[in-house]
Amino acid sequence: MILQEMAQGALALGRDLSGMTFPETIDVSSGAAARTVEFLSEKGHRNAVMACDAATSKVAGTILLDAASSMKLALHPVLIDANAAGDVVADEASVVQLLLSVQQHRATAIVAAGSGTIHDLSRYAAYTASIPFVSVPTAPSVDGFTSLGAPLLIRGMKTTVSAVGPSALFADTDLLRAAPAPLVAAGFGDMLGKFTSLLDWRIEARLGLSPYDEWAAAMTEDALESCIRHAGSIASRSAEGITALTEALIRSGLAMLILGSSNCASGAEHHLSHYWEMELHRTGQRQLLHGAKVGAASALISSLYKRIAASADGTDRYRHGEVVDAAGRKALERHWPEIQEWIGSLPEPGRIRDWLRSVGGPVSAQELGLPEQLVEKSLREADKVRPNRFTLLRAYNRY
Repeated sequence: MILQEMAQGALALGRDLSGMTFPETIDVSSGAAARTVEFLSEKGHRNAVMACDAATSKVAGTILLDAASSMKLALHPVLIDANAAGDVVADEASVVQLLLSVQQHRATAIVAAGSGTIHDLSRYAAYTASIPFVSVPTAPSVDGFTSLGAPLLIRGMKTTVSAVGPSALFADTDLLRAAPAPLVAAGFGDMLGKFTSLLDWRIEARLGLSPYDEWAAAMTEDALESCIRHAGSIASRSAEGITALTEALIRSGLAMLILGSSNCASGAEHHLSHYWEMELHRTGQRQLLHGAKVGAASALISSLYKRIAASADGTDRYRHGEVVDAAGRKALERHWPEIQEWIGSLPEPGRIRDWLRSVGGPVSAQELGLPEQLVEKSLREADKVRPNRFTLLRAYNRY
C-alpha cells in the first residue's frame, strides 16, 4: 500500500522514479514476520544469516527460525555482542562480527531482526558483502529502516557511510505492539524531530547551500502530521496507533531514499543526539535510545531557534567565539525576515514536550540524565558532527 501510494503520488506530480531502487515489498500487517522466509525462498535463497541481539532473538528470532525450518531454509542467528558498557552498538567490532558470520556460512542474504542498530549493521554488511538484506523491525523506534546510509561509530566518532537499502521490509504489527514502551516513545520522538529538521533544510536551501525537494518535504510533513493525529492511539499502543507510527517512520525513510540524503529528516536535533551519543561512548556510559534523544533535542532546538528569531537580525548568539563566515552571515541577514516567519511556525517547545509526555517519552535532556554542562557544550559544538550539513545551529555558532 505504501509503495502504491508513493507511485501514484509520483505519477500525479510527473515525477519519474524509474531509476530508483525501492524495497520490492513493504508489508505492515499482522503476521508479516513469518512471510520474510517465504520472500527469501521465492528469491532462491537457501542460506542466510539473521542479525539480532539477545532481546530481538527471543522476539522475531523465534518466529523467523521456525518459519525457516518449515521452508527448509538455513537461517543462522548472529547475536551481536554487547560492548563493555552493555550496549549493542554499530561499531567496528560489531560490523566485523556480522561480516565474519556471513563469510563463515557463505550466506546469500542477511535478515535484520531488530531496530536501528541491527539495521545499520545489516545494511553495511550487506553492502560490503554484495548481498541483499531484508528488514524485520522489532520496534517502531526509528525512521531509518529503508535508509541507504549507515551511521557507524568508527573510533568513537559517528560517521555515516554508504550502504544498501532492504530488498523487502516485513513489519509485523503483532511484534511492534509488544515492543517495550520506551521504544515506541522513541519512534514518536524521532518523528517529532522532523519539525526542526525540515526547518533547517528549508533555510539551507534558501541560502543556496542545498537543493530543496517539495515532494520529499511533503512526504515527511504528512508522516509527521499523521503521528500527531494518532498520538493518543500510539500512547495506548493500539493496532491503529502502532500501524500509523510504523508507516510514518517508513514514509520518512522513503522520503530520504527519494531525496538521496537525510536533509528532510535530520537537522540540528540529530546532531545534538549524535554528539551526546559520542560522549556517552567516550566515557563508557550506557547509551540512550536514539529517538528519545532526538525528541528531547527537538524541544531544545525549538527553544533556541525561537530565541534567535526574537533577535532583530539573528545576531543573538553565544559569547564564546567570533564570526568565521562573513559571506554566510550576510546571506542569512538578507533572508532573515522570511526565516523569522518560518521559525514562528515551529511548535513551541512546551507543545513538543507535551506530545512527548503524552506517549511516555523523556521530554528534556535532564530527564534523559544528561548533565547540563554536556548539553551546553553540545549546543556550541554539535554543528561540527556533520561538517557538510547546514543548520541554523551552525549559523548561530559560526556566522
